Order: sequence, then structure tokens, then C-alpha cells
Amino acid sequence: MDITLNVNGRPEQFSAQPNELLVERLRDGLGLTGTKVGCDTGQCGTCVVRLDGRSVKSCLVLTASAAGGEVATIEGETTRGGELSGLQEALRQEHGTQCGFCTPGMVMALGELVENTADREAPTEPEIREWLTGNLCRCTGYHSVVRGVQRACATARSAAGQEV
Repeated sequence: MDITLNVNGRPEQFSAQPNELLVERLRDGLGLTGTKVGCDTGQCGTCVVRLDGRSVKSCLVLTASAAGGEVATIEGETTRGGELSGLQEALRQEHGTQCGFCTPGMVMALGELVENTADREAPTEPEIREWLTGNLCRCTGYHSVVRGVQRACATARSAAGQEV
């Protein structure tokens, strides 16, 4: 079947099998290998991308069901000048990454949280931890990730002219 997706702001057209997973198309078909494959069962969150603005586990999404949609991957998170996104920079500053395998999925999932809270009070630590339940990490212990999200939210609110 013929599929059209907008991936990281670029239109992509291709043929896909009915059982092709979005993660397969992104990695193997489009060469976007920042989206990782961990468990293949939707448990670990390394494959999280944003589909039409919502974080989804791309190992559970058929490419055909995403047809016509907007897909954002980790490769699209840096600025045109190659600078890190606000969340990525905050995670770097707070040492929220270690081996990096889970990081792309976390950035994509947590990016939705940061964007959804830019116009309201920053999420609490329990809210951030709840948001992280779909992303497994063996290295960080999540403390530095939580601090990174708090920093990113504070920076986003400050940039929006709101009191931090």
C-alpha cells in the first residue's frame, strides 16, 4: 500500500506492507536510527516517537495506521543549527543520560510533557515520574532525568515570559 507521512517536517512517500511497524519504516526504510528497538513489545519505551503530537511506542504502531500523519523522531529535535532542544540541553546539564540507549525515547516522551506544561505550573516530581513509567532506564535511576525535566520546564516558562 502507498503511504505518505510527514517525518520531521519532510514529506515521505513509500510503499509499505500491511504488517510493517512504524519503527521498522523509520529505522530501516528512512535511516532514522535514533529511534531504538529494545523489547519489541511496547514495554521499554526506547522506540517512542511523536505521532500527531502525541508520544507513541512505534514498535506497536502499524505504518499504515500512521498514514497521513506527522511523525517526529529524535533526529528532528535539534535546531536547524544543530543545537540541542531545551529538554536535551537540560538533561545534559543535569547528567540525565548515561549510556544513551533509552535517551531518544525519553526525550520524545518527555518533550510532550514539557510542551503541555509550558503554559501552566511546572509538573511535580511525582507527575514527571508517572510520565516516565513507560520508559525504562537501567543507568540513571531517574533522579537526574527528573531534575532535567524540571530545568527544561523552568526554562520554557521563563522564555514564555512567565514567572518560574
